[in-house]
Amino acid sequence: MNINLTLIAQALAFALFIWFSAKFIWPYFTRKIEERQKTIADGLAAGEQGRRDLEAAGKRAHEELAKARERVGEIIGSAEKRDVQMLEEAKAAARAEAERILAAAKADIDQQVARARESLREQVAALAVSGAEKILRREVNPETHAELLGRLKKEI
Repeated sequence: MNINLTLIAQALAFALFIWFSAKFIWPYFTRKIEERQKTIADGLAAGEQGRRDLEAAGKRAHEELAKARERVGEIIGSAEKRDVQMLEEAKAAARAEAERILAAAKADIDQQVARARESLREQVAALAVSGAEKILRREVNPETHAELLGRLKKEI
């Protein structure tokens, strides 16, 4: 065997292997490496976007929480105002009811006083008639002297 021929054959086989690798195997690996790099870059970008979204969501959550606290304060203030208003309305209604009861009581008292005066007038008239009858020692007829008795009641 000739060493030169062996070396040339090995060099030719190695050149053929390099050409085959460069033509068919190397582009496949390059494509796979580029796909993997793109996947990793997309993952990193998505992670960064997720972090930014998380920060933005945290800010929005704080803003919503501040708005909710403000709204709660407004609701509590409104409820307190309504409570005071209802209390004032209840007080006004109670005062009105008390005044109505007081007016009714005064009207009832006035009616009772009027009835008592009328009763006293009748009793005084009866006593006056009785006294006049005793003084005059004669009989007074109430039917014939009804007008006189009526005037006497009015005068008393």
